[in-house]
Amino acid sequence: MKLTGKQLTIIVVAIAFIVMAIFTMVVGTEEDGKSSENTEQTEQATKEDNNKEKPDSVVVNEPLEGDPYKELDELIGLGAVKEEVRSLANFVKLQKQRQDKGLKTPKLSYHLVFTGSPGTGKTTVARIVARIYKDLGILKKGHTVETDRSGLVANYVGQTATKTNAVVDSALNGVLFIDEAYALVPENSSQDYGQEAISTLLKRMEDDRDKLVVIIAGYTNEMKRFIDSNPGLQSRFNRYINFPDYSAEELTDIFKMYVKRNEYTIGWQAEEMLSEKLNYAVEHKDRNFGNARYVRNIFEKAIQAQANRLSGKKGLNERQLTEITVEDLEEAFKE
Repeated sequence: MKLTGKQLTIIVVAIAFIVMAIFTMVVGTEEDGKSSENTEQTEQATKEDNNKEKPDSVVVNEPLEGDPYKELDELIGLGAVKEEVRSLANFVKLQKQRQDKGLKTPKLSYHLVFTGSPGTGKTTVARIVARIYKDLGILKKGHTVETDRSGLVANYVGQTATKTNAVVDSALNGVLFIDEAYALVPENSSQDYGQEAISTLLKRMEDDRDKLVVIIAGYTNEMKRFIDSNPGLQSRFNRYINFPDYSAEELTDIFKMYVKRNEYTIGWQAEEMLSEKLNYAVEHKDRNFGNARYVRNIFEKAIQAQANRLSGKKGLNERQLTEITVEDLEEAFKE
């Protein structure tokens, strides 16, 4: 059968349409596959981001030179805390003398519980205690490793023990300081990886009892709940030191300490205003009041306000460069 030119044209066009349709189907299938793959990858990446652990809080502080007892005495306030630490040091010294004479000595626990609000000097005193323990021969190095729940607890089953052991290893021959330790046992939580951290810590405290001292710290009521949650904690932590909130006068002295230490000055009018503001802050504080941390923040904001006030001025003299004014304090206390 002989086809006309018109019929041939129709057939060619039809074949072209069929080829295009097949090509579109193939490409579409591949794109769908890629789209599905991309969606899965995106979901996986999102899942991995959600499972990422928060940055660990582990800080190693090497022991400073100097007399730790002198530094303890120079701390502002904390009279009862100083007495407790001195009493502990005297007791350890006497027991060591008895031991040297071959006399019986009770089994000593050097682990401590620091209770009190934020900013009351717990971390500072922990560092001093580490150096005192070194001076007494209890610890060889006397450094502190400071951490909290994030430094000990992992996000996956079986990894918390490894993480906790690594932190303990870094603290050997020194003090492991755990801030807000009660967070290891959240309230109304029967299943939590924090329990694994506690079990690991208690074992290491026994295995390494001659080269590890642990100091745990936090709010008074929360720390009592934490200690009562585990018989092992009760047996190993039996010495408590309470850190009271600072008075307004003590907070004023702390601010003036920052002023002197950083080579600034403060006039009498500014000092009067500072005292009034801190009295008000103490009278209206809640349980989250930062004490010395609050004062440090005020100082940093005040010198920032001074820098803004002097910005653009030339030929500044020493008084202008060092003086914190009423205006600077007003700016610092705004928040």
